[in-house]
Amino acid sequence: MAERHLEIEQKYDAASDFVLPDLDGLPDVASTGTPEAHELYATYYDTADFRLAAHGITLRRRRGGTDAGWHLKMPAGPDSKQELRAPLGRPSVVPTRLSALVAAYTRGAELGPVATLDTGRTVVRLYDADGRELAEIADDLVTGRAGAGAEPDRWREVEVELGGGGTPELMKATGKRLRKCGARRAASSSKLGRLLGGAVTPSAAAAARAAARSRVAAATSNGKGPAVTTGEVVLAYLAEQVDAVLAFDPKARLAEDDAVHRMRVAVRRLRSALRSYRPVLDAERTAPLNPELRWLAEVLGEVRDREVLRMRFAGAPAFLLDDLNQQEQAAYRRLNAHLKSARYFALLDELDQLVLDPPLAGMADRKARKELPGLVTRAWTRMAKDYHSIRTSNDPDLARHETRKAAKRARYAAELAVPVLGVAARRVVKDAKRIQEVLGDHQDGVIAMEHLEAAAKRTNIPAEAFTLGVLYGKEECEAEAAKGRLSTTWSQTLGPSF
Repeated sequence: MAERHLEIEQKYDAASDFVLPDLDGLPDVASTGTPEAHELYATYYDTADFRLAAHGITLRRRRGGTDAGWHLKMPAGPDSKQELRAPLGRPSVVPTRLSALVAAYTRGAELGPVATLDTGRTVVRLYDADGRELAEIADDLVTGRAGAGAEPDRWREVEVELGGGGTPELMKATGKRLRKCGARRAASSSKLGRLLGGAVTPSAAAAARAAARSRVAAATSNGKGPAVTTGEVVLAYLAEQVDAVLAFDPKARLAEDDAVHRMRVAVRRLRSALRSYRPVLDAERTAPLNPELRWLAEVLGEVRDREVLRMRFAGAPAFLLDDLNQQEQAAYRRLNAHLKSARYFALLDELDQLVLDPPLAGMADRKARKELPGLVTRAWTRMAKDYHSIRTSNDPDLARHETRKAAKRARYAAELAVPVLGVAARRVVKDAKRIQEVLGDHQDGVIAMEHLEAAAKRTNIPAEAFTLGVLYGKEECEAEAAKGRLSTTWSQTLGPSF
């Protein structure tokens, strides 16, 4: 697994005659270290059309300094990047562990060298009274070449990177002191971005998603029932979910906490929107997406089910947890194999097209405030029908499961409408979520019982079988209790009232 590091830094452009100011007296700074000089040599890798750079991602192999090796940096928030490192290895051979993390962006395209940067760096470290490093100030003289044989570009910049004890106040005060001495905030957040400049253009799909979301956000910011169309609101919601799939893709590959769950929820929201808002969409164009989204949700679900069981059985005997851990790790291996498949990349391409070339039809051009109430109400009515079928069904557990799925669709349908319908839609979201959660408690109990039953069949040790039986009984009681709460929870919901 690649080494991880959250990098919080700001960059400043500086003239060739810039002099680093006195750094004493900054917040919490008790002393400054002796300046350290390093020579750094980095080769940057990307696809031929700069797919990584277009998303603010950099991948390099750097020699020299204290952290020689491969570095992958991905945006993580304002002034912050998630940095993952791997050993130097062989030149021109990108570590698989790093290339896999950007596969959602490269989608099978080859990674190759696109630029080199040679940096003469002088580092000054700032410490608190206990000797803890607060920040690192790097004064860099950079020579960059965008490709073999390119003319060199030279500049100077200063980086301020917070250490483990550094604070935003220290970052702000340091920047203010640098600016007073003539430095100015860099236009680019990376050296590679500055070097490549206009050669890198934002991803057309990412730009389209951002535009779709901003249109609705701007139109609904005054809360007075804006005249946005139903199609615009649906498109903004779809864009938000596609962004979420891409954002959680590398986190899911790294098995970060809750990442698989959140990626799966984004996939389910996409499926739900395509179903609940059929009158707004061209069914012929969206139909092929449904089985592919269902496939991806199932792939993610295999891992998620094991995660839920692991959390549910926390504190259980080691023999059960060890077996569950092995199953979870195997599920992650299968997930990572699927996430680098041609099928997955093709689905991502289709999701790009969903916003680049919107499949809008039917009532898409009608006013959202007029059409959304009926579409949300329709989703709720379908859930209510499934709920009332539980009492007459030959398979009540299946009916509960279908009601839970319908509750999710009603919840997501109302979520989509919140920017336009406001409080009324939020109440539907809350009510549907309550139904979903109580049915989810029942479903989790059923899955847990199935897992315990399968585990009991694999053991010949009486003590283990007894423990599994006790746990089974506990899960059965909890599942029954959830069933008992369902009618009470339903009676407390109000449903749509637009």
